[in-house]
Amino acid sequence: MTIKNYAKDPKTWFGLNCPDAGPEDVDAVIFGIPYDGGVSYRGGAAQAPGMLRANTDHATPCTERLDYYEQFKVLDLGDFDQGSRDEIFAKVQENVAELVRKGIHFTMIGGDHSVTIPVERGINEALDEPFGIIHVDAHMDLSFELEGDPLSHGSTEQRALEMKNITSEKNLYFIGIRSIEPDEFHFSRDRDLQVKTAWDCYHEGIEAVADDCIEKMSKFDKVYLTFDIDALDPAYAGGTGTPQFGGLTSRMAMTLVQKLFAGLNIIGFDIVEIAPPLDDSLASMYAGRKLLTEGWGSWAAQAGKLEKFR
Repeated sequence: MTIKNYAKDPKTWFGLNCPDAGPEDVDAVIFGIPYDGGVSYRGGAAQAPGMLRANTDHATPCTERLDYYEQFKVLDLGDFDQGSRDEIFAKVQENVAELVRKGIHFTMIGGDHSVTIPVERGINEALDEPFGIIHVDAHMDLSFELEGDPLSHGSTEQRALEMKNITSEKNLYFIGIRSIEPDEFHFSRDRDLQVKTAWDCYHEGIEAVADDCIEKMSKFDKVYLTFDIDALDPAYAGGTGTPQFGGLTSRMAMTLVQKLFAGLNIIGFDIVEIAPPLDDSLASMYAGRKLLTEGWGSWAAQAGKLEKFR
């Protein structure tokens, strides 16, 4: 089967994919943005959506607690990959805005972190209220530009701060940070950003960090979660463009995702910067796949479609 055909296969996404359904007929939609032209270092993330799809037909829809959600239905919208970057980003923004207006949960698989920009812009376009963004990453992505590119993977949340419904820096909450660019450093010193570094996550405990995030972000009725796989230590997810030593463990990442989904109204989430060519074992891809199953498990529970193991 070709990579493209997996999006239309009912066995994809743990057998939950409903290729003949419409977005309003399923519990969540998923789509890929196989674009990595916004990187400043190593590429390869463009291959993640296809690789992830191709490795879900033999896995099962269960959480790590063995709770099962085979009645949870998803629709794979395929990839946004036709045209120039501006054309792709415009199409993504338009489609995300439509999903949010209709109250449809969605998941995006990148691509480098620049592809989160049109997703967040789509949410902003659809809403008439402030919303929150949780940014789990080794980097804050607050550069005004990288190598002259204002739409780089290092500028994601700087672009978010320009949006009407991101009313202040308090709409953003950063977790797992352990690297900072010079302009980010000077920008951040003048502002009271909500940042939990990887050091904080280790010394305070990931549950305490998650609780603080929930407390601070609960003032928003709608929250978006963007998860850069390089938030994980390269021991757990080395296949990524800009790995940083000293990151979250797999246990910390799982606990974080579980608590955030349980404590906040997360309307959509993404997993970005998985770069299969940089990791023969595909450990980063499998990490992303597991985080995806936990997020969907939480949505399934909210929809009454989760069967408890015990």
